[in-house]
This record gives sequence, C-alpha cells and structure tokens, in this order.
Amino acid sequence: MFKIGKVTHYYDKIGVAIVELDATLSVGDKIKFVRGGEDLFSQVVESIQVEHSKRDTAGKGDVVGLKTNEAVKEGAEVYKES
Repeated sequence: MFKIGKVTHYYDKIGVAIVELDATLSVGDKIKFVRGGEDLFSQVVESIQVEHSKRDTAGKGDVVGLKTNEAVKEGAEVYKES
C-alpha cells in the first residue's frame, strides 16, 4: 500500500472528493482513505474526472474528482491497495 494523493475538497451533495495526485491512478484500482492514521474506508475507483472530462487514468500532479462511497474530509490521505 502506498500513498497516491490527498483530498483537498469534498462535495457532500454529489459525493465527490477532489484529490491531488502524487502518483498514477486508474479506473479499477482499489484505494483506501486514511485520516490521522485511522483507516476510513476502501473502495474501487469507478470513474475519474479531470476538469469535467472522464478519464481512465490520471497521473502525478493531476487534480481529479472521484465519486466516493462515503463522506471524506479534506486532508484525508489516499492510498492505493495492491
């Protein structure tokens, strides 16, 4: 498991987290949200959006929107699970 990014914003009405990426993320990857050393939840990436356009993959430096299964707070770290 390694860190791939950090949540910079969360839109609770639409259930979307804005994540600044430090590594590549693809649809189908299993990710885990962690905050303050506490595991929040895991999920499979079902869609990635970069500036309102759908992507299958995004890379380091991209800021992406991810639909999340649960609410997540700003500052949560995002890890890719193997």
